Amino acid sequence: MNTRLIKLQEKLKDIADGVIVTDEKNIRYLCGFDYTDGYLVISKTKATLVCDFRYIEAAKIEADPTFEVFMMQGPRKNWLTAMLSEMNIKTLAFEDGAMTVKSYELLSKDIEGVSLVPLGSVITELREYKDEGEMENIIAAQRIAEKAFEHILGFITPERTEREIALELEFEMRRQGASGVSFETIAISGRQSSMPHGVPRDCKLEKGFLTMDFGAVYKGYCSDMTRTVCIGKADDEMKRMYNTVLEAQLKAIEGIHHGINTVDADALARDHIYANGYKGYFGHSLGHGVGMDVHEAPGVSPVGAGKELTTGHVVTCEPGIYIEGKYGVRIEDMLLFYPDKVVDITKTAKELIEIY
Repeated sequence: MNTRLIKLQEKLKDIADGVIVTDEKNIRYLCGFDYTDGYLVISKTKATLVCDFRYIEAAKIEADPTFEVFMMQGPRKNWLTAMLSEMNIKTLAFEDGAMTVKSYELLSKDIEGVSLVPLGSVITELREYKDEGEMENIIAAQRIAEKAFEHILGFITPERTEREIALELEFEMRRQGASGVSFETIAISGRQSSMPHGVPRDCKLEKGFLTMDFGAVYKGYCSDMTRTVCIGKADDEMKRMYNTVLEAQLKAIEGIHHGINTVDADALARDHIYANGYKGYFGHSLGHGVGMDVHEAPGVSPVGAGKELTTGHVVTCEPGIYIEGKYGVRIEDMLLFYPDKVVDITKTAKELIEIY
């Protein structure tokens, strides 16, 4: 039984007769088949996977059998109009958060007589709450990232460049079974570490902090972790900053529970950082959701009304301190909300490591 499809069809009742899904990750989420250049056309009672000749054989084998596989041939206007008529779809929802204006205009011309209505955040909201299988994939992706971190500790020397560190992390994640990386790997040292999303440079590692933010993709699902080490010996102020970030993260991990509001969760770490003399130096949110995209709902942010964290949520916990022109520290784990508990699935140690 495809519960994701059933939930989408249930929500469609108040929106339209059917929906055309064009976002590649949403397609995979709903039908389990990873491909490009195709669509899902779903009515309240039927689901069709549309692809071309390149994917037809694989789709019949790999896609959820709930979906009827249709091979598109000829002008889209001809076969799509016939399909919508057969499925009795007179109003068709589209992914307004993903479809370009140009694609919308072309689709409108191809389905004359059928009204297009925005789908809104329906699929995004479904994807926010992970099932057991999704969590298993996220954990597997995280284990790959952790193996890469273990490897990189033996690879780092002061003679390496930031770019070499980033590339080696990515190569090792691939070698350990990742299908890709969650995002462009961050490896920034010295003064550059004060930039939360700095870009690795072709220069030797600067003395001081080296922050590495990276993640693996496994079966379509992302992991996300950050560790900061020190190239050379850390002085007292560096140790104080690092320990403040670590203490803030541990307080947040200990205090985050089912039912906590995301604003209150953020405050668990932020209040500790500010109380220790670093007010204004933690400029981003405590965390974000992770799934098929590395940044998903919910945001664990200090602004807005917030959202209650509950079963199915997967969020990062990544406090940081950044002093412009000097250096910065970030430590990041991932938290999974099971029905009866919240688990920090990141197993890599967090004590400050000095590399000479």
